[in-house]
Amino acid sequence: MDDATPTSTLDTDAGAALKPVRRLEVLKGMTGRRRTWTLEEKLALVAEMERSGNIAAFSRERDVSTSLLYTWRRELRYAVEARQLPPHPDPMFVPVLEKAPAPAYTSADGMVEIEIAGALVRIGQAVRTDLAVAVIHALRGAKAEDRP
Repeated sequence: MDDATPTSTLDTDAGAALKPVRRLEVLKGMTGRRRTWTLEEKLALVAEMERSGNIAAFSRERDVSTSLLYTWRRELRYAVEARQLPPHPDPMFVPVLEKAPAPAYTSADGMVEIEIAGALVRIGQAVRTDLAVAVIHALRGAKAEDRP
C-alpha cells in the first residue's frame, strides 16, 4: 500500500490494520448552514404556511425548520399589533407630583391608611397580605372604570 491511498483506522496504536477506503460519502445538509432570508421570502413562506394543512410537511417540503416558521409568524403578529397602536406624539411619562401625600401611620396599632380613587382604606398588621393586595387591586380597577 502506498502513502497516497486513503486509509481508515480506529486506533493505529492498538494494532488495527490499515484498510483502503472502499466508499467515500459526503453528507450534504448535515453541515450547519446558515441561510439568509429576505423579508419578502419570510412573508411568502408564512402566508403559505397559514394556508397549509400540515405545517410539519410544509416545512420539510420547503427545507425550513418548523421553529423558524413559527418564529417568523410570531414576529409578524407582533409587527401587526404594533402598527395598530395609536401613535403617541408626546412621551408617555408618569407626572411627578411636587408634594405627594405620605401615608398616615398610627403607631399604636401599626395601621396604614391608603387613599385610592377617593376611598380611604386602613390596613392593620393582622391583615393577610393577599387580602390587602386584592383590596388595592379592586380599588384601582374601580378607578379605571370610572374614567370616561
